[in-house]
Amino acid sequence: MKKLLAPFLLALGALAFAQGAMVRVAHLSPDAPAVDVLVNGQRILTGLAFKEVTPYFSLPAASVQVQVVPAGQDAPVVLDATLDLKEGVYYTVAATGFLANLRPKVYTDLLAGFFPRAGYARIRVVHASPDAPAVDVAVKGGPVLFASLPFPQASSYLSVPAGRYDLEVRLAGTATVVLPLPGVVLESGKVYTVFAVGSAKEGTLTVVAVVDATALGGNR
Repeated sequence: MKKLLAPFLLALGALAFAQGAMVRVAHLSPDAPAVDVLVNGQRILTGLAFKEVTPYFSLPAASVQVQVVPAGQDAPVVLDATLDLKEGVYYTVAATGFLANLRPKVYTDLLAGFFPRAGYARIRVVHASPDAPAVDVAVKGGPVLFASLPFPQASSYLSVPAGRYDLEVRLAGTATVVLPLPGVVLESGKVYTVFAVGSAKEGTLTVVAVVDATALGGNR
């Protein structure tokens, strides 16, 4: 289970002007073990496991170095990235791909000031299965909501009426369903990211849905 090292995060927050940048980390590599995350050489997250996504935390709006190492170890550094963070911007920093070819992917999360209107939710999909082809995400037996999404890209956000949906992941441009998603509940005023993760070849393809923000409760 992931652990946020609060004292260091508070110190980083004190360095930021106003809000700083808001960052969360996602472990999306299906064969990588649990990891620790270092920012500018200091450990801020421990034991982040596959399919876990942290809450957002504040970092200085500056250039920062993010490194990933196996949990409880200092080496090897399996991921090393320099991020140029902007004031007031929300980011998801994801470890993507298989362990042998692990790479960082930074997604900009359009949250500040972009809440859905009453009765609606906003949703996007991130294709994070490294051996799956491009996919469509559609209403079951109905229209495509997100078309031809390749690994490791994120779709744009889509505003939809709040409610319960039976969705399905299809091979792009076809009616072939590779993953049914029945009973997806999207609540009014909430913003969601749905990560498609796992290995298609190993038959472990699944989704991880997280609430990015709510109109009343603010960001995660």
